[in-house]
Formats: sequence, structure tokens, C-alpha cells
Amino acid sequence: MTKTIIVTGASRGIGAATAVRAGQNGWRVCVNYNSSPDKAEEVAAAVKVAGGEAFTFKASQGVESELVAMFEEVDRRWGPIDALCNNAGIDHEVEIAESTWDNYMKVFNVNILGLMASCREGVQRMSTKRGGKGGSIVNIGSISARTGGLPKDVIYTATKGAVDSFTLGLAKEVGGEGVRVNCVRPGVIETDIFAGNEFGLAEVKELVKKLAPLGRIGQPEEIANMAVWLMSDEASYCTGMCYDVSGGR
Repeated sequence: MTKTIIVTGASRGIGAATAVRAGQNGWRVCVNYNSSPDKAEEVAAAVKVAGGEAFTFKASQGVESELVAMFEEVDRRWGPIDALCNNAGIDHEVEIAESTWDNYMKVFNVNILGLMASCREGVQRMSTKRGGKGGSIVNIGSISARTGGLPKDVIYTATKGAVDSFTLGLAKEVGGEGVRVNCVRPGVIETDIFAGNEFGLAEVKELVKKLAPLGRIGQPEEIANMAVWLMSDEASYCTGMCYDVSGGR
């Protein structure tokens, strides 16, 4: 069966890999982006090469009206979605003693409030109680919700703990309506998030060698494989779970 899915934050990293992996299944993918239209178009092209259909849509997960417009555009093009991958997120490195209210609002607005609104839109369309045909939601969390995260990442870590709790609660709320909700918690993954990080990629790779039993950093495709599997019919009895993909960390 051809599925229609939305992947938020799909212009790079885990989101891009998830979109392309879905394309390999022949799925129709809305490639969401916020500030990188050229990269998003490259991902959409890769989805098509892989065997799927795709279009790009600019929407910030921190702006409710933009999220709603994205879901409505998918409705117009392809009809109601079958799956949703909430991957978009931001980080803000700061020690709590030096942090501000704006720091908290910026990160929570995108990482949890926007995710919740996105899930709302997804449930409205997928819930059998509301006339939908069921479906699946995968939230991309972080192993930091269990480990406490890297230095200066406590605000980000708190949002990912909230993602865990929200995933479990929503799964219980809508399980009887044909909607499965799960979370994937990546470990340290090789993406360009480290470009502006206090810890460079080389330093992080060395750190992960000591922390992760597999002794290496993860790749975006390794997270995408789990996310797409959870959105597939093969995972039909999986809901309310957080799956660690962290090299054993």
C-alpha cells in the first residue's frame, strides 16, 4: 500500500534520511523545511529517484499557522496522511545559570509545543473516531532524555524528556482510534548539528568511542531505518514505546 507521510525538518540529517528511506518504500513524502529550500529540493529529488513521490513545503515547527497550512496542502494534493515523522528540532547551548526565559521558550516552542501541534493535526486526519483510516506517528526524541545529555544541553534534554512522556500519553489516548505513536531516541549521530557546536565532530567522535559499546558515532540512515519501520505495517503491534538507537549507550 502506498503511504502518504510528512517528515518535518527533512532538509538534512535524520529527516532527510527518513524521507529518502520512505521513498525506497514507494511512499509519497512531504519534505518539510524551514530555512534550506535548495537542500529540501535535493531531498525531494532523492526521494523520487528512490521510487517515491515528493514535494517540499516551508513551515516552521515553531509557528502553528505554518504547520496547519502544510497539513492542508498535503490534504489537497494527496488526501489525508497515513504517517507522520516529527523530526524537526533545535538546540541551544547554555548553562542554566546563564540562561534566559527566551532560551527556554525558543527551544520548547519548537521541540515540544510544535511537535504537539503537529501530532494534533496528524491525529485529526488519521483517527478512525474522526473518520480517518488509522496511521502512525513517530517522534524523534533523544537518548539524552535518559543520559542527561552533553554539557550545556540541559534545556534541549528537558524537551526530549517531554517528548518521551507525550509519546506515551498520546499512544494511550489514541490507540483505540487506530493511531500508533512511538518515539525513536537517537544517540550521537553524524549530522551538521555539530558545525556550530562547542564540541566539534572530531571531539564528539572520540567521546562516543568511550561512551557507546559499539564504539562509534551513528549515521542518519540508521535512525531512518527504525523510524520508517515503525511507520510501516510491519510494526502494527508497536505503540507507546521509545526505542533507543544509540550504539548501546
